[in-house]
Amino acid sequence: MKAKRVEVFMFIDALGWEIVNRFNFLSDEFPCRYPARMQFGYSCTAIPTILSGCRPEEHGHLSFYYYDKKDSPFKIFKFLPLSNHPKAPWNRGRVRGWISRIFRAIMGYTGYFQLYQMPFDRLKYFDYCEKNDLFVPNGMAPVRNLADILEESGLRYHISNWRYKEEYNFSLAETLMEKGENDFYFIYAAELDALLHFKLLDPEAIRKKLDFYETHIRKMLEIFRNNGQDFSFTIVSDHGMTPLSGTVDMKKAVESLGLEFGRDYVACYDSTMCHMWFLRPGAREKIMGAVNSETFPGHYVSDDEKKRYGIDFKDHKYGDEIFLLNPGVQIVPSDMGLNPLPGMHGFLPEDRDSIAVLLSTSDVKRPEEVADYFSLMEERIQALRAEKNS
Repeated sequence: MKAKRVEVFMFIDALGWEIVNRFNFLSDEFPCRYPARMQFGYSCTAIPTILSGCRPEEHGHLSFYYYDKKDSPFKIFKFLPLSNHPKAPWNRGRVRGWISRIFRAIMGYTGYFQLYQMPFDRLKYFDYCEKNDLFVPNGMAPVRNLADILEESGLRYHISNWRYKEEYNFSLAETLMEKGENDFYFIYAAELDALLHFKLLDPEAIRKKLDFYETHIRKMLEIFRNNGQDFSFTIVSDHGMTPLSGTVDMKKAVESLGLEFGRDYVACYDSTMCHMWFLRPGAREKIMGAVNSETFPGHYVSDDEKKRYGIDFKDHKYGDEIFLLNPGVQIVPSDMGLNPLPGMHGFLPEDRDSIAVLLSTSDVKRPEEVADYFSLMEERIQALRAEKNS
């Protein structure tokens, strides 16, 4: 028996408000179009926020790596004679990927895991936040996520497997839609993010990718119409993409101060921000004297900003201080990569190029921020449940 009504939410990573308007993306089919403020941080912050409706200080995810010398799962690396020299073979991206997969299997991690360019001799000071699959029931326990809500609802649902390529996820969703058995779909698409990191200034490449999305989305809409089903289709994203405007070598500035990493301080150099922990007296003053708004284009995230963005961790899990660069400026080299990328995200949520989107075939309330998507999905799930039980 076919579903009475179908709700579809498609998550397209990095589909920003600027790109949607520049390319007039699906304006004929999705008349309800709103910008949404990005969650402070990266996709590893935004995705758990979208899937739970909670802020980072509630669900615990901000940057992948956080300081935890006592319980670090990476202590084994201190016994491996792996050089941190950027030209060492095990620092190549592909080899790092192999090492990441092996370590993930050993540890039993089911979430997204990647070592990136974290120095091997410094890993022993850190832990990793996304050990579990965020998209499955209990994946964010004790916080309830989308899968938990759907399980409790009793609805027939489908959530894409984030490990698979978009072509497979779209084709599988289309097959399931043809059968007409599910009430709710959450379709995952992550490849635009990777493309924009490298091809943000290539309109032909972007247009080709958007055409790919349009083809599949129009096919899905056609399936519902041919089946005579009542449906609502909503597209959401987590952030946009900001073009490169400059680079800074923050690592060099800190490491030239004569302080010892792991004894005086610990730092994690993300692509657009530096997380700092001060372990001994005097380290804070020295580092903040070298890294500040006069020496680098950026600022320390204030207490008010931490509260506003939901990253006010009382235990300073993600830093005693966080220095955020101005939009477009990247830390190079960083613990995420050795070279700058043409496009990056993870700047101020108010940055024009960082704004996310919500597009829908039906009238929905305007979201203030990406966290609001969850309440919309929960509302639609409850409506479907009520309809099914009537």
